[in-house]
Amino acid sequence: MMSDKTQALNYIERHRQAFLNALMEFVSIPSVSTDSDHKGNILQAARWLVNELQRLGFTNARLVETPGHPVVFAYTDPPLLDSPTVLIYGHYDVQPPDPYEEWKNPPFSPWLEGEHLYGRGASDMKGQVVAALKAVEAIATTGSLPLNIIWVIEGEEEIGSPNLGQFLEQNRHLLRADVALNLDTGMIAPDQPTITYALRGVAAFELRVYGPERDLHSGLFGGVVHNPAQALCELIAGMHDASGRVLIPGFYDRVRPLDEEERRELARIPFKEIELVRILGVPHLYGEADYTPIERIGARPTLEINGLYSGYTGQGSKTIIPAWAMAKISTRLVPDQDPEEVHQQLRAYLEAKCPPTVRWELTAFAGSPASITDRHHPGVRALAHALKSVWGKDPLFRREGGSVPVVGMMQRILGLESALSGFGLPDDHIHSPNERLHLPTWYRGIQAVIEFLLSYPEFARV
Repeated sequence: MMSDKTQALNYIERHRQAFLNALMEFVSIPSVSTDSDHKGNILQAARWLVNELQRLGFTNARLVETPGHPVVFAYTDPPLLDSPTVLIYGHYDVQPPDPYEEWKNPPFSPWLEGEHLYGRGASDMKGQVVAALKAVEAIATTGSLPLNIIWVIEGEEEIGSPNLGQFLEQNRHLLRADVALNLDTGMIAPDQPTITYALRGVAAFELRVYGPERDLHSGLFGGVVHNPAQALCELIAGMHDASGRVLIPGFYDRVRPLDEEERRELARIPFKEIELVRILGVPHLYGEADYTPIERIGARPTLEINGLYSGYTGQGSKTIIPAWAMAKISTRLVPDQDPEEVHQQLRAYLEAKCPPTVRWELTAFAGSPASITDRHHPGVRALAHALKSVWGKDPLFRREGGSVPVVGMMQRILGLESALSGFGLPDDHIHSPNERLHLPTWYRGIQAVIEFLLSYPEFARV
């Protein structure tokens, strides 16, 4: 008799076109979470998922209302006793497609071109959600699942998951699991499977510096008034040294150092500095000299100036001393930094450094802490095994420079670690026009999810 895995893999081969058709149908729904005009489309996408889950046998699949967009929720019922539980996370919302004129075809009319499927959400992350759905379908249709599954698919990830924490808190008793499978990161290349085990957090601010009560004539009053634009630039210039190290007192106090094992693992990631310089279009790379670019991207905290505004910015000249100046600032944080503590550190820096000739206001926006997962967790080891079984090589382990807030939320609220990967690629143009998904990698991803689900019980028992 054929094994459960062989039967499931054969099912994939027989249904490749049907899987692709389902993905194209899902991608055609313009579920843009940030735009209230798409509220109906958000509900359409959520209901599409409920229908899919119910078709797979999750008869309790339903929408859970939140103050924003609903969460799609389902679980194995009745549960398999003495079997582990995997929580599969995803999101069904997508970024706005603007600018429309840069798309080769309408963004919600998915199309095929070579080995790619194009359309908003094809990679981020509808393709990843459908990969998990179809892996479960292949196993359940040809045999039986050896574990319990909980589905949590939200509709607000692209706007920061403002209501997911409340959902997790209110449903803790229904969300007990051994590991979360989260496919919202990706691979560094089609031939190189990748596991992300750490994500940076974020704390963002708006700093305003005020001078005179109104714009002043620079000829009449220049020399007696401290220009707030100049004062702001002086404050910003004092936030880094020449190598890029942040000079906010206390900023590095809680930063977890990289151990030698991690540095060796990160050094396995193929990286050519000259190629990154070319891709980014900069003359040279910049940053802390004691760390490699790969380490600086994922394992070191940063402080960035996201935008500056002050005074007259139109054509020609207008000789004024502006009344105020503004900077948008964000910090990317690593374990074990706390966004609120960083907020207070920045505030203390301004209190110490801002001259008495101007006044300042600092507004803090919503932040999220960094997250890190033990690379030896059973779920991570099972995922590494699954990826190796499909790609024929050990996956790379990386620290991701960006943020996925749900990972930290699940750690804090549920005590749940996440196994993070995905089958998107760096050139998928996510959040940009002409987003796309590499279909050969996607089909292999479905195989990897099958292997993970079938093998996880063995890893969980160790």
